[in-house]
Amino acid sequence: MTGIALKRLGHHAAVAVALLFGVAAAPVLAYVAPGTTPDEADLSNHNTYTNRDGNAVHAPARALSGKAPQGASERCRDGTYSFSKHHSGTCSRHGGVADWL
Repeated sequence: MTGIALKRLGHHAAVAVALLFGVAAAPVLAYVAPGTTPDEADLSNHNTYTNRDGNAVHAPARALSGKAPQGASERCRDGTYSFSKHHSGTCSRHGGVADWL
């Protein structure tokens, strides 16, 4: 399976596949397909934070176009979009997750 296919399966399925085939889960879960970085011109802020893996991640932001921004993984209940790579804590300061994308 490719990294893109594993990402679509979700976190738990990717870990199960990684364990089944004896590959490390971390590189698979950290994989981001080319072209999935958000269009900064469409976002309400340009802030980042460092996630638990030590990677810079775009902070939740509103989409000025009204459409889900490229690279967003969730829509928070306050209308912002998250770019989180992990489910734990996602949208915690934004009312929780409204939709997983």
